[in-house]
Amino acid sequence: MKRTLVVTGASSGIGLETTKKLLKNNYRIIGIARDFSRQPIDSDNFIPITLDLADISPLPQALTQINRDHPEISGIIACAGKGRFGSLETFSYEQMKYLIDLNFISNTYLTKSLLPTFKKKDHTDIIFIGSEAALAGGKWGAIYSATKFALRGFAQSLRQECAKSGVRITLINPGMVRTPFFDDLEFNHGAEEENYIEASDIAQTILNTLEMRPGTVIDEINLSPLKKVITHQSKAKDNHSPH
Repeated sequence: MKRTLVVTGASSGIGLETTKKLLKNNYRIIGIARDFSRQPIDSDNFIPITLDLADISPLPQALTQINRDHPEISGIIACAGKGRFGSLETFSYEQMKYLIDLNFISNTYLTKSLLPTFKKKDHTDIIFIGSEAALAGGKWGAIYSATKFALRGFAQSLRQECAKSGVRITLINPGMVRTPFFDDLEFNHGAEEENYIEASDIAQTILNTLEMRPGTVIDEINLSPLKKVITHQSKAKDNHSPH
């Protein structure tokens, strides 16, 4: 057994593929997600924890308990997130809060809960899944981009804070990934293989980052499809879908 890692969003998309990849490579995974019923993972090295990261109030107590129960944790892979797009005035205040809480605030809570323990260890990793939306704001993406810009700033500051410890901070910014993220949105990537990134590509990147020698830090990675093509589809019922 290599290490014990927390993976958020472990039931879908990037988080699910990352969990599968790491389990195959002899990591022990504590997976956090709202619902594992659709994608049950059968492995003795997988510990599922059902938790809604968008529900902020109970998080401090729940995350503290995870840390107490599993002091062997030596890494976080933060994949949980959602997308919602549209002009700002079309968002309700509740929708705005939900997106900010899940995409940004929950990551700060999770990091805070484990960081004191991480700083005492010789070698730990915190890997955040950002977005190309953290690099430049775009039309209809004000709130989503804001959450990813915030996460990027958080990672950059945290990297400096942890510079004298064994904690490595990495941010991965993918472009359009072929996952359920687009199922209920009004746009999607093109149909050709060169128009999207596979979730397995990001999982492999995460594995490579984890297995880099401890003295080397991969600060930030931008992953893009070879050819960016955006297609538009019929109007969705709800402009929000899981990472």
